[in-house]
Amino acid sequence: MGKVGSLPLVDRPTLREDRPSGNSQVALRERHPGQSGHRREEVSSNRVEYEREGFVQAADGTRLFYELLGEGEPPVILTDGIGCDGFAWRYLAPRLARHHRVIHWHFRGHGRSGPPEDFARLSIEDLADDLKRVCDELDATRPVIIAHSMGVQVALEFYRQNPNGVAALVLMCGTFGRITTTFHGTDLLDQLLPGLMRGMRMFPGIARAVWGRVPAAMAFRVACAGRELDAERIQEEDFHRYWEHAALMNPEVFLPMLEHAGRHDARGFLADVDVPTLVVAAEHDTFTPMSLAEEMAGAIPNAVLEVIEGASHAAPVEQPDLLGEHIEDFLTARLGLGRSRP
Repeated sequence: MGKVGSLPLVDRPTLREDRPSGNSQVALRERHPGQSGHRREEVSSNRVEYEREGFVQAADGTRLFYELLGEGEPPVILTDGIGCDGFAWRYLAPRLARHHRVIHWHFRGHGRSGPPEDFARLSIEDLADDLKRVCDELDATRPVIIAHSMGVQVALEFYRQNPNGVAALVLMCGTFGRITTTFHGTDLLDQLLPGLMRGMRMFPGIARAVWGRVPAAMAFRVACAGRELDAERIQEEDFHRYWEHAALMNPEVFLPMLEHAGRHDARGFLADVDVPTLVVAAEHDTFTPMSLAEEMAGAIPNAVLEVIEGASHAAPVEQPDLLGEHIEDFLTARLGLGRSRP
């Protein structure tokens, strides 16, 4: 029986749906390794086949899920955006796992993590504290944090709380704060959100009933027609995975978390970020417009800005090879780490 940090590894393959027994706080499971190294068009499953998985308990008792792939230091922690359970990492995780221990975790109320034990704890600060719990449990000291969308705010908050506990930051298609005031370059979402919150609290049953009723195929066609996605590059099944997970979420988690993200603002400490930082912008990102990435990169000392031409907010699944090259070039130049071989 092996160990990761202080945690036992159960040396038997299990199905992805398996969970620890009720009296087990944390249980890791070996699974058959995925097809690491395959390029985008060769991936046969829309989920990464991680090798091990487990749970850790948050400060309020919420069960947080994580999964592991690969070996090597420093560890890389993949941090999702709101409403996501890993669709963004389908192509990047296996590539990064050639040289690193890759840790992917689920936010509270997302994916295989449990619902919040305390629904008042859905702030960016709470999520950063959850990430610290995952890091401590897995002995992930000074990781590289790679974050997408709202995960960028979580990564920055984690750095603020643990300035000596981060090796580098890779901030993709996200902003430093107040996300609801910049969606599509307007504050419309910020104006609509209070009404949505009131409706959810007054009629929670109706909110759950109508949440996620739009079929994934229809949403995909609308998103492509509206140029919210790069229709020429994205695989429809990648969008379906995102949409279907978001549709299953509890709006009493999603909307308050979004509200908290709209209040959180890291602008005041960007100048204090003192680790190598790569900021990735997508040319046609309507969720977090490119100007925000440019502002963030300009405010963080010695940050590097890379722009993915033609990409949307879903750049990690639209142009994963180019994005992977940018990440590897950055880690090689700034941390002296090796590159993956094709």
